[in-house]
Parts: sequence; C-alpha cells; structure tokens
Amino acid sequence: MIRNVIYGILLALMSVCLALAQTDAVPQDSAGTAPAAISPPQPVTGLTAKDTPDDHGHSITLKWTLSPDDQGGAHSVRTYEVFRWVPFFMDSMHARQYSVDSLMGLQTLWRRYLPFAKDSIKYFEKSGNAETARRFADTVAYIEKRTSTLRGEIKSLQRGIENDWERAPQAHAQYPNGGEWQMVGQTFAGQGNYVNSGQKDNTASDYLPNGCNFYYRVDAVTADPKIRTSSEIVGPVQATGQWYNVGRTPSLFATGIFVLLVLLFVRAARKGKELYVRPLAGIEAVDEAIGRATEMGKPILYVLGLGTAADIATIASFTVLARVAKRVAEYQTELIVPTYDPIVMSVAQETIKSAYADAGRPDSYREEIVFFVTQNQFAYVSAVNGIMLRQHPATNVYMGKFFAESLILAETGALAGSIQISGTDEIAQIPFFVVACDYTLIGEELYAASAYLGREPVLLGSLKAQDYAKAAVIILAILGAIAVNFGWTEFREIFRVVR
Repeated sequence: MIRNVIYGILLALMSVCLALAQTDAVPQDSAGTAPAAISPPQPVTGLTAKDTPDDHGHSITLKWTLSPDDQGGAHSVRTYEVFRWVPFFMDSMHARQYSVDSLMGLQTLWRRYLPFAKDSIKYFEKSGNAETARRFADTVAYIEKRTSTLRGEIKSLQRGIENDWERAPQAHAQYPNGGEWQMVGQTFAGQGNYVNSGQKDNTASDYLPNGCNFYYRVDAVTADPKIRTSSEIVGPVQATGQWYNVGRTPSLFATGIFVLLVLLFVRAARKGKELYVRPLAGIEAVDEAIGRATEMGKPILYVLGLGTAADIATIASFTVLARVAKRVAEYQTELIVPTYDPIVMSVAQETIKSAYADAGRPDSYREEIVFFVTQNQFAYVSAVNGIMLRQHPATNVYMGKFFAESLILAETGALAGSIQISGTDEIAQIPFFVVACDYTLIGEELYAASAYLGREPVLLGSLKAQDYAKAAVIILAILGAIAVNFGWTEFREIFRVVR
C-alpha cells in the first residue's frame, strides 16, 4: 500500500516536471507572446576583391560595407563568412599530394625498421628460432624489393603533380562549372575586411596559386547559421607577386643590422682585438676530467649521439672532440669513441687523427679508437652502457644529438662513477642531462663551444653579433610590452611583419 502511494507521488512529480519543461520550451516575452523568428539579414554591399599590394603574391584582400543589420537595424548579424569558388581540380591535386606524403612516410618508416629487422634475424638465428628468423627475413626481402619500386612511384607522382599544377589557371577559368563554393575565412560583426592569404608551396593544403581567376562572396550570418544572406559575387581577381614585399621591411632592416655587426666583429677579431666570450663550465672542466682519467689510469668515453654528420649539434661536437683528442694524445690517455652513424665514424676518425698530429703524437693514433656499433637506437645504447659497466671510464662526454636514450646513458654513467659532461640542442633531453651529469652545455652553448675553443675570427665575430642581437631583442620586447600596456600601438606596428 505504502509502495503504491510512493509510486503515485513520483509519477505526479514527473508529470509536473514534464509540463514545466514543455512550457519553458517556448519562451514568452513579458506580454505573453512568443518572440518573432529571426529574419534573414540584409546583405553586405560594395564588396571588392583585389590583389594584396606589395607582397609575394598568393593573397587577395577583400573589403565590404557592413550589413545594415550589423550594429543597427535588426542587430541580427553575428559574423561574416568569406567564400571562394574552388574548382574540383584543386581538391584532386591535394588528394594526390596526400598520397605522395603517405608514401614518403611509409618509406621513412621502412628505412627505420630495416636495421631492427636485420638485427632481429641475427638474434633469432643465434638463439635457434629459425621460424621467427625466416619471417623477419621475408619481411626484409619484401621491404627491400618494394622500396626500389616505391621510389619510382613517388618520383612519378611528384612529376605528374608538378606538371598538372600548370593547368590550375584553366581549371579556375571554367567558373561556374566544375567547382564549388568553399569557406576560406570568417570575421566578426563590425569588421568589413578580410585577407585571403595562402601558401606559395603547392604541396600545402591552403595553397593559393598566382595567376588564377578567383571569385568571392561574403555571407552575413545570424545567430542561427542557417539564416544568412549572401552578397553579390565579385571576380575574377588574380593574385600576383611583386619584386619587393613591403610587409617584410622590418626583417630586412634587422638582417642588415645583424650582418653589419658580424662583419664589424669579424674584422675586429682579425685585427687581434680580444673579444670576450663567457666561460663555459662544461668546456673548462674538460681538461680537469682528462687529468683525472690520466691519474686513475682509466679511459675517456666520448659519445657523439645519434645525429648524422649534417646535424649542427654533431658538427659542433667534432670541435669538442678535437680538443679532447688533443689533450688525450698529450697525456697518453685511452680514448673510446663508439659511433651510431658510419659517416660520423669516418669524420671522427679524421678529427682524432688530426688532433693527434697537432699534439705531436701521430704514432699514438689507432683507428680502433673510433668504431661503428649499430644504427639501431637502443641496441647502440646497450652497447655503450656495456662499455661503461665493463671498463668504468673516468670521464664520459656526451656531445651531439640525443633523444630518448639520454637518461639511460647518463644514469648508467653515474652508476659507473664517471665524471660526466654533456651538451645537446634537443630541448626535451636537456633536463635529463642536467639532473644526471656534472656539467651540461645547454642549447646553443654547444655551438658557442666551437668559437670558445677554436678562437677563429669568423666564429667569434658571429658569436658576438648573436649576443648583441639577443640583447636588442630582449630590450625591444620589454619596450613593446610597455608600449602595449600604455596603448602605444604605433610602436608595435613598426615591427609588424606581413608574410
């Protein structure tokens, strides 16, 4: 009985709530009548589309007179949507470019997978697992065979795309057939202009070609996106590039000042003027670390990282390696340099050979000082860690490009009780080196090490010019923040760079 009463009360409450919800679904004004439906706004007028002046092209500037219902009239306009007529040809070209990008991504993936697969074949053959080794071998054979044809497919597609882009003007000239209107931008109410700027790279999704006929319209849109009014269509208009982009004048001015500073400092260095370079603790500690290794009779381990010979960090590391090798030759200390890349190995061998010759001990140089390990990331790290734990080097130097293996190397070196000096330009790996190493060159300090050690006029001049340029940027940033806070927009516009 009580249960039925409770059910009845709950049912009554649900009915009341449903009735209230239905009543609120149609809001009424104070007079008790439902509000009027949103009416279509009046269209914008005076729409013009012109090539953006004094730029590199690939940009169209649109201007229009605001709709009478924008900030007036019915006050119903919320945004303006800019549409451009785009031929289907453009979508098909972007789809083909996507196919090329996908194939290139697959090619890169296979290139990285092959060393791992080949190492796996050797491992499973040694462990007696012939079936798994055979599967890896079949995979490697397929990838190597497919890679040779994949290169041809990619080049063929790229040539076809490049040739077909020449038909873009003809495709745009077919308006209004063979295309559709696509929204290319949006502005808020009260704004009567828009710059439709695209990339000049035809592989980009927002590529906007020069020399093609473009047609535009602007829709005045209300709070209900379905209720809108389109303007008259304007066109054709073409984007063209000029020989000088006025919007990049600040960049030209800054570049000119920087080049002038470089030339002045290089000239001063060549005349023998002493240019001050802030001491780098990591570089200063190299001699101490080498001396410690000599006293202990233990080797020095130098790791160049996982970069290639073309990476800036690796190139800078060669300079430090030359300094270390020269001191090692003078102190007759053992040096171990395991490498990840064969080309890096060759360059490192020549660097160390020259350093031994400069130290007056060319006969002490041995090619086995530098040796190639593998191009598999963690297999390489395992090998280097094994060297640390077996030979207990007195000093570990990590200079170059490092990735996920940085903490593994540094922690193992700390466990072995070595003095550790590191340097990399990979920002994500610097915290690991800072925590686990005794000295760390942070970011561009690794590049500065070349100038600090070599004392070459060109390097010193460039380094000093960079320091002055950084100081100028910091000062201008502070002045800019102050100017914006006080409403001095003119200062900000001076440094405005238009692409």
